[in-house]
Amino acid sequence: MITGAAAMSALVSSKAQAAQPNRESTRSFLELKTWYLHNSSESQASRVSEYLETGLFPALTRAGAKPVAAFSNLIGPNGPYIVTIVQYPSLGSMETTLAKVAEDEAHEKASQKLSSGAGMPFVTIESSLLHSLTILPEAVLPTDSNTRPARIFELRTYQSQSMTALNKKAGMFNGGEIAIFQRLGMRPVFIGESIVGPRQPNITYMLSFDNLDGREKHWQQFGSDPAWKTLSANPELKDSEIVANISNVILRPLAFSPLR
Repeated sequence: MITGAAAMSALVSSKAQAAQPNRESTRSFLELKTWYLHNSSESQASRVSEYLETGLFPALTRAGAKPVAAFSNLIGPNGPYIVTIVQYPSLGSMETTLAKVAEDEAHEKASQKLSSGAGMPFVTIESSLLHSLTILPEAVLPTDSNTRPARIFELRTYQSQSMTALNKKAGMFNGGEIAIFQRLGMRPVFIGESIVGPRQPNITYMLSFDNLDGREKHWQQFGSDPAWKTLSANPELKDSEIVANISNVILRPLAFSPLR
């Protein structure tokens, strides 16, 4: 059951989101899972990767969900781990999809194979559920993945001091910040407010870059961008007023990831 102020806020549009009613009905839900591993003879990374590629992602697709990505950690704490992202059009469809996956025979065989190896297949799994903001109602998947090298991806979480502060930050993203990312070529993939998961209230989003050097250059351009300076000039929208903590990790896609 989804409870609490964060869930209520996610299910009732913020003022910024209500300003875009044509997109409100298309906002999707994104489940982020982190599969924590350890380096050992149990071959956890390869076992989980095989299960995702041949078992879970195909079963989710058959059941009507949209697997977006599977990543391994590149830079950040608490590795090794794998991050998966799956998109659902609604909470009802998510419930239906998971019920279908539970009855999927091919998935059950893959799950049994994952569990049948020596030792533990993984250490633990943590999950969070995001409700997308109106500016990016669905995850953006590139169409040129097969014609270029894989990119790197930055997953960023902004934790706010209160629900009011979170709504102000959501308004900034909906009202110009994501558009600046897009104009500068930082390629935002998704953005959503957490309705289930730790460190609420928070907004999590993802950007993509060709490489680490490109990431550094793009963030420098963003910091000096006139549109960003104008958007963030309001004293009520300073990070110290609406963002209590920022955390980020750098990820790289696994070979079978739809997002690359």
